[in-house]
Amino acid sequence: MISIIITSYKEPQTITKAIESVAEQHIPDSEVLVVAPDMETLREASKLRAKYKNLRLIQDEGKGKPVALNLAVSKSKGEILVLTDGDVFVGRNSIKLLLDKFKDLKTGAVSGNPVSLNPKNTMYGFWADILTQTANERRKKALLIKKRFFCSGYLFAIRKDLFPKLPENLLSEDGYISHKVYQSGYKILYSPESKVYVKYPNNFSDWIKQKKRSAGGYNQIKKMIGVEIRSFKKESFGALNLFKYISNFKEFFWLFGLFLARVYLWLAIYKDINLSKKTQKQLWQRIESTK
Repeated sequence: MISIIITSYKEPQTITKAIESVAEQHIPDSEVLVVAPDMETLREASKLRAKYKNLRLIQDEGKGKPVALNLAVSKSKGEILVLTDGDVFVGRNSIKLLLDKFKDLKTGAVSGNPVSLNPKNTMYGFWADILTQTANERRKKALLIKKRFFCSGYLFAIRKDLFPKLPENLLSEDGYISHKVYQSGYKILYSPESKVYVKYPNNFSDWIKQKKRSAGGYNQIKKMIGVEIRSFKKESFGALNLFKYISNFKEFFWLFGLFLARVYLWLAIYKDINLSKKTQKQLWQRIESTK
């Protein structure tokens, strides 16, 4: 059996599309679990119960995504879990393509491919497009040269028996889970055709909040497992390759602005020495422009 888990928090406007995007793929012998702490999201999701008989709703305690995932996984029936979010939607046939990769018994997890929904003719849309395309290329290259890479938390699948119990204060569950898969002796594959459509921040305040939280999470993982996953030095390598995405002078200035924004981001991270020790509540601020 396959369990598709959608984690959500105060997303009644997007949860219907998120559910429909997975339920309409008609995966045989599957269940769709929506886990959320708020009644607004759960009430909206419950309207689809009559249409999708395999839909189950779970109310969590509102202690953050790791706790919600631990709860949903404990209640799931599937041997393979597909994890996604309530503010994104999954592309057609994406789940089947993820699941096909598990024919290889040494495959522990498979990552999907986030695609930006933001208009590319704006600076933040241009940034989102560059960063998602770069992530796609890096995963494909890593797969080709058999180098380790991490799943995207927006969409990935994992064998249930490899899913680790997540620490309550964990900030980047995708990185932590991916590390545990490799630690178990399994490999992670990539399905670039398994697209998940994501709305990214469209203002600087939200952009910094989201990126600082993510980078803070990877610093936290470094302290947990002793392995550095992301750093300013690592990000700097290959920066010149980003110029291939430029098609006009406006985009040149936008790219220069992205370089400055990343420098500012890492300075803020290194300045905040307690960033990796902060709790979910302190760092997990709602990013309104992504809803």
